[in-house]
Amino acid sequence: MKNIILFFLVILIITSCDMNKKSRITYPETRKGDVADTYFGTTVPDPYRWLEDDMSDETAEWVKAQNEVTFAYLNQIPYRSEIKSRLEKLWNYERFSAPFTEGEFTYFFRNDGLQNQSVLYRQKGIEEPEVFLDPNNFSEDGTTSLGSVDFSKDGSLVAYTISEGGSDWRKAIVMDAISMKIMGDTLIDIKFSAIAWKGNEGFYYSSYDKPEGSELSAMTDHHKLYYHRLGTDQSDDIVIFGGDQKRRYVGGGVTEDGRFLVITAAVSTTGNELYIMDLMSRSPQLVTVVDNFDHTSYIIENRGSTLIIETNYLAPNNRVVYVDASDPGPENWKDLIPETENVLQVSTGAGYIFTSYLKDAISSVLQYDLFGNLIREVGLPGVGSASGFSGKKNDTVLYYSFTNYITPSTIYSYDPAKGSAIVYKEPDVAFDRTMYESVQVFYTGKDSTKIPMIITYKKGTVMDGFNPTILYGYGGFSVSETPSFSAPNAAWLEMGGIYAVPNIRGGGEYGEKWHLAGTKMNKQNVFDDFIAAAEYLIRNRYTSSDYLAVRGGSNGGLLVGAVMTQRPDLMKVALPAVGVLDMLRYHTFTAGAGWAYDYGTAEESEEMFRYLLGYSPVHNVREGVEYPATLITTGDHDDRVVPAHSFKFAAHLQDKQAGKNPVLIRIETNAGHGAGTPVSKSIEQYADIFGFTLWSMGIKSID
Repeated sequence: MKNIILFFLVILIITSCDMNKKSRITYPETRKGDVADTYFGTTVPDPYRWLEDDMSDETAEWVKAQNEVTFAYLNQIPYRSEIKSRLEKLWNYERFSAPFTEGEFTYFFRNDGLQNQSVLYRQKGIEEPEVFLDPNNFSEDGTTSLGSVDFSKDGSLVAYTISEGGSDWRKAIVMDAISMKIMGDTLIDIKFSAIAWKGNEGFYYSSYDKPEGSELSAMTDHHKLYYHRLGTDQSDDIVIFGGDQKRRYVGGGVTEDGRFLVITAAVSTTGNELYIMDLMSRSPQLVTVVDNFDHTSYIIENRGSTLIIETNYLAPNNRVVYVDASDPGPENWKDLIPETENVLQVSTGAGYIFTSYLKDAISSVLQYDLFGNLIREVGLPGVGSASGFSGKKNDTVLYYSFTNYITPSTIYSYDPAKGSAIVYKEPDVAFDRTMYESVQVFYTGKDSTKIPMIITYKKGTVMDGFNPTILYGYGGFSVSETPSFSAPNAAWLEMGGIYAVPNIRGGGEYGEKWHLAGTKMNKQNVFDDFIAAAEYLIRNRYTSSDYLAVRGGSNGGLLVGAVMTQRPDLMKVALPAVGVLDMLRYHTFTAGAGWAYDYGTAEESEEMFRYLLGYSPVHNVREGVEYPATLITTGDHDDRVVPAHSFKFAAHLQDKQAGKNPVLIRIETNAGHGAGTPVSKSIEQYADIFGFTLWSMGIKSID
């Protein structure tokens, strides 16, 4: 008997060892260099600096090796293909944009469901719609996407931009909109720009000088506004604004009546200078409206020489003012629509101003005339997010969309004269929204700040602490996280998951004060708010640490990286996407220096350096700590948040991770920051993310 027991113990030990061997991952070896930087007398090693060289063969080999390990791991998840099938079913519904009129034609975007890119159609009267631009034919793999589409005032000409491989660098192609024949005015090396036509003579656009070396990571500091006259070479284009002074974001637009060229200029993502030029003048001159970067102001409309401006100058929640173009400085501004306790967002159309207010991240909309007289409150179909209400002055019908976490985006046509609305396009999605519910709760942050959060789940879900939950956040750049539907989230809900989104500081849900409370030396508030949201979900038994995943992208990737390194015990899974993860060097890549308003930089002061060093994810991975199961996602052509952030973070985690939780990086090839990602690639990515999340939580099958 004793020998039999011993035999079974040996078998158990051997089996256990085999299982442990299978669960262990052999990561690619990542070479450590001896590079270091010194800040205010403190030396900071950067052993993986070589991964910043996106053009090197060594980096390319590292990317290939990491993907091989990642996909070998993901391939073992038995229900990954089932998740992909669910995503395809939910994604496979006809989607439309709101229509818009240019000349004699009405244009709209349509996707039949699983098309990689949406197609732009046009229609004249009651004739059958015809394809105008089909981005699916731009490249074989669907990775060349359509950017902006801008028509001349009479609709006879169009300039559209394309992005190749997800890059922020664009080409602009000019076409005769009537015959649909491409003209000989293709422009290259355009970045962060729309097209603004000056009659049919030419157009304004923005770009940087072509960087030396790698265009993926080289800094781009001097944005300029150019004018291109049709029929001339791009090398002859005239610089209208921008030069030696660093202005990282310069934009140009022309008012609908063609009278004013409006120029905005900024050194960061918050605050801008504002200029106008009267194009009807015999000798057009640049006139300064705002001469500093202290506040954000945009011209939204004009009544002849009267400019109508949306601004947060002396109004953290925004207001609408008016001023005569002959003397347009802020000292002459007068309120048209005063600031309220709720954050204001503005659109114009049909000769009206529409103010969308956020109250605890939920939309309400008021309609005004151009003289600031209240016409009515617009009746919305429910509690959620409304957007649109924009168009030309002579439009008689406007369109808006409405959505929330369980309601697919529905387009409504709105009669601005009567204030009535009807459904224009309602998607037919294979998702029964009546089976799910969203609740808004308010929880208390670390410093007693009250923070809203919307939690969505299947009705009847038992709050026993065992529900797989994704906590999603952003918390920066005054971006407001408002309720919206997505096919991936619907799939997560169908699989029994809970989806929670807190409106943490750094965002714009409560105006500029809320934003500033999560910037620079206040950035820790953002992380603390997110941690408090997780603790609320755990305390109230929505989930537990073993079933909690945290997710965010870009600035939200920073959020996830900081929280998982500060509180690795709090979650089971971490999903940082295209994250800003090296806070000492982020500003040395592409237009990253423009984010300094939110982050500060390591060079500006010793205090700022130490603060950034204290939370920078790349610099706070500690030896011997068991971090959550981590799937980092990025694109090898991301020229906004360069992939080196993710590469270096993955290398540190793989080197120092204790325990068995996997640390993987999924690097999408020929892809950028996310915009224009083909539907097929998005479905594959979400199948991997959800599969990894559930598998890491110990879930062996899905219903």
